[in-house]
Amino acid sequence: MKLWGGRFETPPSEVFERFSGSLDFDRRLLDADIAGSKAWAGALERVGILTADERKTLIAAFDAIAAEATGPDFFDGATDEDVHTLVIRKLTERAGAVAEKIHTGRSRNEQVSLDTRLWLRAEIDQAAARLRDLLGALLDCAARYPDAVIPGYTHLRRAQAVLWPHYLLAYFEMFARDHERLLDARRRTNLMPLGSGALAGSGFPFDRTALARDLGFEGVTRNSMDVSADRDFVLDFLYAASTVMLHLSRLAEDWILYSGEEYGWLELSDAVTSGSSLMPQKKNPDSLELIRGKCGRVFGALTSLLVTMKGLPLTYNRDMQEDKVPLFEAAAQVQGALEMAQIVVASAKLNPGRPAAAAEESWVVATDLAEELARAGTPFHRAHQIVGRLVLESVRQAKKPADWTAAELAAFAPEFTPEMVGLLNPRQGMKTREIPGGTGPQAVSNALTEARERLGKLSVGQASGLSFERRLVT
Repeated sequence: MKLWGGRFETPPSEVFERFSGSLDFDRRLLDADIAGSKAWAGALERVGILTADERKTLIAAFDAIAAEATGPDFFDGATDEDVHTLVIRKLTERAGAVAEKIHTGRSRNEQVSLDTRLWLRAEIDQAAARLRDLLGALLDCAARYPDAVIPGYTHLRRAQAVLWPHYLLAYFEMFARDHERLLDARRRTNLMPLGSGALAGSGFPFDRTALARDLGFEGVTRNSMDVSADRDFVLDFLYAASTVMLHLSRLAEDWILYSGEEYGWLELSDAVTSGSSLMPQKKNPDSLELIRGKCGRVFGALTSLLVTMKGLPLTYNRDMQEDKVPLFEAAAQVQGALEMAQIVVASAKLNPGRPAAAAEESWVVATDLAEELARAGTPFHRAHQIVGRLVLESVRQAKKPADWTAAELAAFAPEFTPEMVGLLNPRQGMKTREIPGGTGPQAVSNALTEARERLGKLSVGQASGLSFERRLVT
């Protein structure tokens, strides 16, 4: 069945049919297509195209198709051009001639936009929920080791001591921003395009606001040409998904290193690691490596659609059919990676002694000493030079910070006072960093409390929303 065949004298070639068909991937839009068509049936009744009985007949047929689609062989043998054509064929088989009215006043251009928006909205909701689960896992991991001290790094060199929860809160902030980006993408996705026609708007007086309400949209699109040409909302999601994967990849890289023998900070659970077919001793961080690897697939999806859209004239072009594969690919990868990351974080165990020892044996306290000298009146440039020479002398003598006594410090430089020796312990220096956002113990405790409150508000806000399935006209 073709929705457009009247103008043609001969059918399309088999090669063209094969080349242009999209059912093998846009079948994912089946539920959205049925939901949108049910709402459209209501709109057709309101403008007098369908009687109440005809609408009920169509709704019953759509429900039957949806039930049939739960079977494993629903798509077997289907040769339809796309999912929209398949639904119309199935509708005709069940409802008869009245099925021919369902496409009145509706273009496939706006139908595709609607289906994609409905599908993507649900995907964003699921991704956001998984992000919240990951945020919760990070906070739980912080709570298990509230006083653990680790070196913070720049250039992969030990820099300053921080609390383990402070480190985890850095990722909490990254993923919290990702959550915001997903919700921003959802807001731009959550506009109802029906009534736009192919590009010029519908010739029927449909109540677009009522349609939006029926389908759970926040509003309606403003320009019919824009609807036909628009895939910005898909790009918004792909960018948000890319930043999620970027941050997951950075976390994965950290934890691959920290769980290796050279660091020995973390123990990844057996549930998220694998062994070697040859080397019996291996416990490989495959879950994290796969997260890191799948990042490229999502970046590729974003790049693919950007390149597809960059030179298209207004309005619709068939090139835009190529948005589905990267969209579906990116959504699948980000969902899987978020689910995997939450399990990794929830099951990881920190060995606090190893990072604490790494902090104590290195000169992560150097900045603390220099700043204390500055507080005591030494110009900071001079203080920096004094502590730098102290570090150099320690390297020459193979001395750790704890090996210095108060008397030795004073002998090295008269600017050092006896109480400054306490700052050779990384825990003491952190106590000077109680500024909001810093790694001081009280600042971190406050940040953890605030993060819990923020996460609670996110969870409540999302749980209060209604999915489009609950709002459909029946």
